[in-house]
Amino acid sequence: MKITNLFFRRAVGFAGTIFFRSLIGTVDFKWAFYDPEIDPYIGKKHFILMFWHEHILCPLVFRRHSPVTMLTSQHGDAEMVSQAAQFLGMKYVRGSSYSGGSAAIKEMLTLREHDILAFTPDGPRGPARKMAPGAVYLASKLQMPIVLLGIGYDRPYRLRSWDKFVIPRPFSRGRIISSPFIAVPQRLSKPELEHYRHYCETLLTDLTDRAEHWAASGGHIAGESAVCMGPKSSLMYYGYSQYAEIN
Repeated sequence: MKITNLFFRRAVGFAGTIFFRSLIGTVDFKWAFYDPEIDPYIGKKHFILMFWHEHILCPLVFRRHSPVTMLTSQHGDAEMVSQAAQFLGMKYVRGSSYSGGSAAIKEMLTLREHDILAFTPDGPRGPARKMAPGAVYLASKLQMPIVLLGIGYDRPYRLRSWDKFVIPRPFSRGRIISSPFIAVPQRLSKPELEHYRHYCETLLTDLTDRAEHWAASGGHIAGESAVCMGPKSSLMYYGYSQYAEIN
């Protein structure tokens, strides 16, 4: 039964990735990156990229075959995400972002060798848009800055899952807004850990809300750039996002 379930999850991950890649290719995407260095195709920085679980496939599809390692949980459903990452030419690591014990910490420290570590801080079971403390804990232990990615679509479909997984409508608008690099101190007390957790959760929710409003309005913001799949998008920057109000 376990083998059958594993095969099924891998098959779903493979088929879902092909479908999503084809669908998202029809979407009119624009982004506003606070710092273009977060683009794995042109940047050289090491950091942790976080976005809500409902948008988990979007960054993987856009930046396939890039130096991104997806951190997935040990949960069975994570096999579908791992399969998607592998199909898109990315690495993946299975494990918890918040585990005690020297063995777990030692394993996490090896992740420093990866250029960009991406994961969803509210996965794999939620609650949706509630950041687990492990997100900040991992950034502190690895001493890698955090970048938050807000993603929004114009009137998307939503599944009846715990995260209300988003599926964009064909030929609709998609928008992405990033945060600046957020440095987390190496040693955190429990109150400090909660402070950074709450700050990142609030900012990521705000960025997602802004991206959704931007997509729904069809307006413009300062520093926006057109997006296409592949390295050519690195030639399309013409400014920096300063969280300008939508026109």
